[in-house]
Amino acid sequence: MPSTVQSVTMANVLEHRSGSIVTLQMNRPDRLNALNVPLARELAAALNRAAKDDAIRVVVLTGAGRAFCAGGDLPFLREARRRNAPNELKDLLVAGREMILTIATMPKPVVAAINGAAAGGGMNLALACDIRIASETAVFAESFANLALYPDYGGTYFLPRLIGPSRAGELFFTGEIITAQKAERLGIVSRVFAAADFEAETARVAERLSVAPPLPVRAIKNALRGADLDELTRALDEENRHQLDFFMSQDCAEGIEAFFEKRKPNFRGH
Repeated sequence: MPSTVQSVTMANVLEHRSGSIVTLQMNRPDRLNALNVPLARELAAALNRAAKDDAIRVVVLTGAGRAFCAGGDLPFLREARRRNAPNELKDLLVAGREMILTIATMPKPVVAAINGAAAGGGMNLALACDIRIASETAVFAESFANLALYPDYGGTYFLPRLIGPSRAGELFFTGEIITAQKAERLGIVSRVFAAADFEAETARVAERLSVAPPLPVRAIKNALRGADLDELTRALDEENRHQLDFFMSQDCAEGIEAFFEKRKPNFRGH
């Protein structure tokens, strides 16, 4: 049968299906695909649809424009913090928890095609995927430290398992920006492609996965992730608890304002 090509356009997520491959593209390019509640909820819903559709064998997650995902939307966080409205952040964290658990439990591989910057929650969203490939222009940062926030979207679970607790701690504590090439050396991504070839190479990776036998693929994914699902769930719940606490700290307010004022924050431990 000929492959079918379908596209679904939502406000914040573009869904493109070609045969048994679905590509979900975060679509806030003017904000570097930064996560706000509408984007997070739409992406969670799209992932759920893909998980339940037996005709889909591969999910590709990527970003529109020049970024994969810049993490939490800072103007949104700034306004929520100024209004002392942690429930607005909680909505973002709840949607993120749903996304991460859906990726972990769906019986098909999810490929993060990291076309540009992946920072904060955006980096951790990529870490949750089964396979990560990157454009040579991609950069990565666990940027929570710059805002006196706690890593979320599963970062404390995934990153130490990929690169070890010492290197993970260094990235968490400092918010260091690393290149795609360094990410490959550390094992954060499996392959780096030239920017001009990235879209074609992503398609090749997805196509190879789409013709793999689904029964062994499902069993292998369960073997790699299934035994630790309870631990992942606990990590997500712990992250969200810490994140809401730290969001209301004076240091978080200072970190956010320092970002907008383009200065170094002065953290005091309060």
